[in-house]
Amino acid sequence: MENQNQSNSGISRKQFIHNSALAGATLLLSSLESWALTNTGKKLKVGLIGCGSVSNRYLPQLLSSKFIEVVSLCDIKYERALAQNKLYNVNAATYPHIEKMLAGVPFDMIVTTTDMQEHGQLNKIALMAGKHVWSEKPLANTYAEGKALLELAKSKKLRLWGAPAVVDSPQFAYMSKAIREGKLGLISSAHAQYGHTGPTWSAFFYENGGGSMPDLGVYNMSTLTGLLGPAKSVMAMTSIVKPFRTVDDKGKIKVEAEDNAHLLLEHDNNVISHVMCGFNFFDQHGHEAGNQTLHSIQIYGDKGNLRLIGYDWETNGVVMDTLEIQPPRLECTDKGGYEWQEGARVVGESIVNVTEPLINVEHALHVLEIIEAARKSQLEGERIWLESKFPFPVV
Repeated sequence: MENQNQSNSGISRKQFIHNSALAGATLLLSSLESWALTNTGKKLKVGLIGCGSVSNRYLPQLLSSKFIEVVSLCDIKYERALAQNKLYNVNAATYPHIEKMLAGVPFDMIVTTTDMQEHGQLNKIALMAGKHVWSEKPLANTYAEGKALLELAKSKKLRLWGAPAVVDSPQFAYMSKAIREGKLGLISSAHAQYGHTGPTWSAFFYENGGGSMPDLGVYNMSTLTGLLGPAKSVMAMTSIVKPFRTVDDKGKIKVEAEDNAHLLLEHDNNVISHVMCGFNFFDQHGHEAGNQTLHSIQIYGDKGNLRLIGYDWETNGVVMDTLEIQPPRLECTDKGGYEWQEGARVVGESIVNVTEPLINVEHALHVLEIIEAARKSQLEGERIWLESKFPFPVV
């Protein structure tokens, strides 16, 4: 199998990924050490832009850290920045625009939680201003834009990361370890799903640049590639099941981005995985999945299988089913404090403590390329080959 993955230079895909991981780790530690050496004993100063619904999850995480100080809040709807500052007792400076934010109280890292279509341009402005960046998903609108952001960050010796943080959960680590130890035997297939009936609070989810893949499927794509390795190719079908929606900010709108998507991913060793996501899935738990008992991730081998209970962003345990474990057993139910919104805190603390987080920007870029390839596959009716890689295994 290895011979099938030889490049013209004679280096294997596995070797390339290993070398890339080493280079990435070196860059990470170099930039983090640089910050630590010049800021000994100081907290990382953070500015958050986008004070809508997601900030209600992010701010408590950031404020809980003894290594981080939130000093700046920004939103183009300025009253939201004022409201969040008061609600969470942040005691931060507040601004109505990123340019005023960057010219105001100094900070080290920006946390971008705006409408997803704005992420790419805002992240570029922040990097140009010398700020580390944590971005909600996706970190850019296209794979090319995302790659350019990473090159910009490298040129300025800055760090760039993108959500989600699914690789941080104990359940992800448990599944990864079981796979690597061969407990499932020869892996062949996997399935992942995530959906609900769609957000009602904003139109951007349904406008160009939105859609169910960058909002929902991104979690599953991150988990499956994190467990099985980078995807080599994608085949997909996407559709718009509900052509009109009624949302709080704009009333009745025409849906422009997919609200229904199915993807087939090809990984190394002939492994095939499947992702389905959409804004038309009934789920009694909706966005509050703490009590979810259904499984959303399934990994199949010839000696056993794993089933993640709950969602990969809201993990509730893993069912292990092998010849040796009968009947199937629910294991790894302790979340260990993991929450899907912890990513900005985790990477912020990694800057202060000069550590390497499991969350990796090249993984986020790989998922972004998958999303773009899925849309191209639907348009052209063909398999789309991918170029991106990321350090693997993750854990």
